[in-house]
Amino acid sequence: MNKLSLAVFAACLALAAAGCDKKSSAPAESSAPAAAPATAAAPAAVPVPAAAANPALLDPAQANATAPAVYKVKFVTSAGDFVVEVHRDWAPNGADRFYNLAKIHFFDGCEFFRVIDGFMAQVGIHGDPAVAAAWQHATIPDDPASGHSNTRGMVTFATAGPGTRTTQFFINFKDNSFLDNQGFPPIGQVVEGDAVLDRLYRGYGEGAPQGQGPDQGMIQAQGNAYLKADFPKLDYIKTATLEP
Repeated sequence: MNKLSLAVFAACLALAAAGCDKKSSAPAESSAPAAAPATAAAPAAVPVPAAAANPALLDPAQANATAPAVYKVKFVTSAGDFVVEVHRDWAPNGADRFYNLAKIHFFDGCEFFRVIDGFMAQVGIHGDPAVAAAWQHATIPDDPASGHSNTRGMVTFATAGPGTRTTQFFINFKDNSFLDNQGFPPIGQVVEGDAVLDRLYRGYGEGAPQGQGPDQGMIQAQGNAYLKADFPKLDYIKTATLEP
């Protein structure tokens, strides 16, 4: 998802480099899902072969299909497999974007770069910098709250404020209902493989600059090459496929 980070909780008065909601009431050790500007100025890498596999990977305008009312996406990851069931009536714009990203295999190879124990796992910056750059400003309109809450297993797009959702999403590890009225409407939930959530590697903690974890600007600029070199224990998505 472009350079999306999670909005800082009230006790974390500022998350450097993040356009976050400072009114959150979450614990100090966690930060809520929002978008952050890149901090790295490294040149983008040459597109990897996967980027040319589907023209829409480099041209978001081509990924514009309307999602079915309900659909499932199977995620095969380094920590195991899980299935997300998406409901379009929960958040139509988010559900359409998620559907298109899965359809063009955007999530294949994406790493869970921000995994906070007791909070959530965030993913969705493409491993090829050329693809990540193409989607950096491909925002979707906001969806209003629909009454569904950010409880364990719920899948939600990250955002830095109105009109900033792109490709990053997070999976809740617990009841994070404080996010419900901050622009984080869930689009679906994990319906199979819930135990995989507890196996995602958490050792790097919060991302830079607040913590010692991956720097989103560096991911954006250098892709998976940066993550593999500096954060080799991160779990990642092998494939994300629409189920028949």
